[in-house]
Amino acid sequence: MAAIVIRNLSPETHQALKARAARHGRSAEAEARMILDEAVRPKERVKLGSALAAFGRSVGGLDLDISRDPTPAKPIDLG
Repeated sequence: MAAIVIRNLSPETHQALKARAARHGRSAEAEARMILDEAVRPKERVKLGSALAAFGRSVGGLDLDISRDPTPAKPIDLG
């Protein structure tokens, strides 16, 4: 697990952190972890496929003609 040190934290901020932690029944360190986790982690992860599908729906969708070309492939000339 990684660790960080926060230097030059004002006494007012430190006291407010301790008071907030006490209200939530946590240590100041656990409260700081919770605040950081909530600040940097998204509540819901948006998956790329879902985002692309939503975008496609927002512009009216897209119809693709997915049909195979029946022409036989030409062999490679190794000669």
